[in-house]
Amino acid sequence: MFLDTEEEPVDDPEKHGGRVRTFPHERGNWATHVYVPYETREEFLDLLDVLLPHAQTYVPRLVQMEAFHLSLSQSVVLRHHWILPFVQALKDRMASFQRFFFTANRVKIYTNQEKTRTFIGLEVTSGHTQFLDLVSEVDRVMEEFDLTTFYQAPSFHISLAWCVDDARLQLEGQCLQELQNIVDEFEDSEMVLRAHAEQVRCKSGNKFFSMPLM
Repeated sequence: MFLDTEEEPVDDPEKHGGRVRTFPHERGNWATHVYVPYETREEFLDLLDVLLPHAQTYVPRLVQMEAFHLSLSQSVVLRHHWILPFVQALKDRMASFQRFFFTANRVKIYTNQEKTRTFIGLEVTSGHTQFLDLVSEVDRVMEEFDLTTFYQAPSFHISLAWCVDDARLQLEGQCLQELQNIVDEFEDSEMVLRAHAEQVRCKSGNKFFSMPLM
């Protein structure tokens, strides 16, 4: 884990598809997010190559996510000088956690709290308890730093694609059922969508910190 010289992130809407910031950037404030990274395999990307074009027949502006993960925190704001103590507190909390397998194979539609973005996700159907345990530890760190804890009764998921605005009306119902059928009928989908949680990662500004599980 390391932190190199401070660089102020610059907000350029052209770089993120016109997304609206949940909170404005202020000098010295760093958007911070804790999550489990999802390492893609060829079969997963093959499934996505079938799912996304089908969803785009309902909402053409959908775009594939650049990277895949399962969130353990909301996006919070850290002052720059709190980043290393925050990460160390996380590392201490994660030190005794075992790696575990999980499955994410239930298609679900999500929006952010402001309803300015919509996501197609795969919800966790096994491993939920282990994710809750991880969130419990992350929440303790959040409380230590007077930051917002995670959602009550969270739906752990891998976001596959996103678009601007609230597109639930177009994606839920018939489209959602068709996407679920694609997942269910995909060859060896149960194995394709079974993964191993091996680390927790923290992204703060443009810095990444990795905390391996045992």
